[in-house]
Amino acid sequence: MTIIKHSNQRVGVLIDAQNLYHSAQNLYGKRVNFTEVLEEAVAGRQLIRAIAYVITSDTGDESSFFEALENAGIETKTKDLQIFHGGAKKADWDVGIAMDAVKLSTSLDAIVIASGDGDFIPMVKYVQQHAGCQVEVISFGRSSSSKLMEVVDDFTDMCDDTNRYLMGSRIARSHNKRKRQNNSSRKPTQGRSTAPKAPVKTDTSTKASTAELLPPVTKDRKEDKKQPAKKATTKKAPTAKKQPAKRVVKKTTKKVEK
Repeated sequence: MTIIKHSNQRVGVLIDAQNLYHSAQNLYGKRVNFTEVLEEAVAGRQLIRAIAYVITSDTGDESSFFEALENAGIETKTKDLQIFHGGAKKADWDVGIAMDAVKLSTSLDAIVIASGDGDFIPMVKYVQQHAGCQVEVISFGRSSSSKLMEVVDDFTDMCDDTNRYLMGSRIARSHNKRKRQNNSSRKPTQGRSTAPKAPVKTDTSTKASTAELLPPVTKDRKEDKKQPAKKATTKKAPTAKKQPAKRVVKKTTKKVEK
């Protein structure tokens, strides 16, 4: 089902932080970029409320996470981790998220649930029927309830763009971009450095010098070949002329004696 998202729609975003966190860890071993999740959920509309539901532990290590959410413009609602006798633990915000969705639906045009939990199906149907409010879901499709995806008015699968919604892959993508930029900036410098080598002035000079040295060597060889040829012709020419002259003289002398 395709819906039209108007810019003047009033939107409320309810984020099940535990659901998205564990889905990202189990599927990809990375953290969720909640800033990008909020931006996609709002989709250029009027944001009225953005609430993240978080479970706190005894260690209190979530302080930096809370600060990051607040800096992104997301309110936080916390609940302590319940530890039962025998070591069992429970951390659940399903009822709290459903109650807030029902209360806010009267003053909103669209509610976006950032979770793939199928327990929200009754809440989705109630809000659609009684409040006439549009209900959307954004979560990881691989870990989301198929029935929930069918019931909602619009579903955004975060698995389709993990480079955007996951912190680790986003850093890797920016790092790859920097590498490409560095490589692209190096390529023209290499081309410029090799550009003067393209004409190869040093090589042409060496070729020119060798070309200048080769002609005199070839001339010397030609002269050496011509000189013995001239000597051979000069020696043979006088011998060929003298022999017939001597014979004629002998004949004439004999005739004179008679």
